[in-house]
Amino acid sequence: MKTKILMVCLGNICRSPLAEGILKSKLDLSKYQVDSAGTGGWHVGDLPDPRSIAVAKKNGLDITDQRGKQFSPYDFEIYDHIFVMDNSNYKDVLKLAKTDEERAKVQRILDELFPNENVDVPDPYYGGDRGFDDVYNMLDQACEKIAARL
Repeated sequence: MKTKILMVCLGNICRSPLAEGILKSKLDLSKYQVDSAGTGGWHVGDLPDPRSIAVAKKNGLDITDQRGKQFSPYDFEIYDHIFVMDNSNYKDVLKLAKTDEERAKVQRILDELFPNENVDVPDPYYGGDRGFDDVYNMLDQACEKIAARL
């Protein structure tokens, strides 16, 4: 049985698709399943942001097979680990949790690098291309730690 991991951001077009692609590249996919979702539903069915696709490609990853989906309470039943990109996503996901067991699955992804500091992965959507490079690098470091721990 595969360990199932979900990456969550706001719209599921910038940060969480990058986190999904990066972690997939670091794990044995015969043992792990990695997906992503957004707390909002604006981009359901959409490709990741072209800037996320570009920064992934620049780093040797293809994320064009991903499509946006919205996080749902049912995801607590499916996934073993839920990594959120920022404190707002953390609160939104926890609001949907019904049990302590479900709440225990949720973690801020940058807690991997900055334990107990509640550091956000900045949303690069309204920034320039440089923001996507910075986000990629942060997520790459966090996913390296996650992969080593799993």
